[in-house]
Amino acid sequence: MKLPALGVAIALLTGPAVVFAADLNESYEQLQQAVAKKDPALVKQLVLEIHPLIKEALASPAPQAAEEKVQWGSQQDYVKGIATYADYALYATAVVSPPTAMVDLIATLEQTSAKSKYLDEAYGPYMTALTKTGAGAKVPAIAEKALANFPENEDLLLVLADNAVSRRQNDRALNYANRLVASLVRHPRPEGATAADWDRKRNAALGRGYWISGIISGEQNQYAAADRNLRAALPLIQGADTMAGPALFYLGVANYNIAKMTNNKPKMLEAAKFSDQAAAIAGPLQEQAWKNAALIKKEAAAMR
Repeated sequence: MKLPALGVAIALLTGPAVVFAADLNESYEQLQQAVAKKDPALVKQLVLEIHPLIKEALASPAPQAAEEKVQWGSQQDYVKGIATYADYALYATAVVSPPTAMVDLIATLEQTSAKSKYLDEAYGPYMTALTKTGAGAKVPAIAEKALANFPENEDLLLVLADNAVSRRQNDRALNYANRLVASLVRHPRPEGATAADWDRKRNAALGRGYWISGIISGEQNQYAAADRNLRAALPLIQGADTMAGPALFYLGVANYNIAKMTNNKPKMLEAAKFSDQAAAIAGPLQEQAWKNAALIKKEAAAMR
């Protein structure tokens, strides 16, 4: 990231401000060197030294004279550039650091710049690092707080959806899962991510979001929503039997009930097919799926 030369900024200042600008530029240059060295402790130290200087500079009032106001605006842009670089320094160093250092640096970024665009990118690895350092219990609270600033962040929504599922908080889980799906459908591939990496991450999160929405809808007898979401989930959860088994089971239940309401024999036969497939997967719903398949086939045979 290129920032304006310090000489320009100093030329715009007089008196004690020149000393301030020199201090800020020196710290900025040291920060660049620390980032190049991938030194987490030094990066954190320098960012914490720079932020009070940035805050003080950005709080300075605009002068009245037109010429001075132009100069003041240039100085403000310069300082904002350093602020952005300070955020980047924490993020870039964090993602190449061991989990403990990563947690410390991202927590520092939350403290110094809670709405930074780099936090939006950092929360996925941050949540993983927290778990690796034994602080996984803190993840839901951190994610919920962060969601206020990044309401469409797929990493945060996925964490919160899964946490709500584990606590049987179905309404919350459904809300987060639906938001997760909507966010992923809208979002383009992030800058810097390869197409393969993004597709892998996106498909895994989409599959989980559709699955949570479909299972909860099935449990709540919302058959159309269950059918729609679980059909969308199926191609994305292939090979994950712990998800595929319940998905096929509730697809059988949903299609059976829709068929009953609409007197639709093809859909009844589809319900039997889904139930047969669920019965072939080991799990807590396997036996009931087998019973459902037999019942559905019997009813389908009696339909015209």
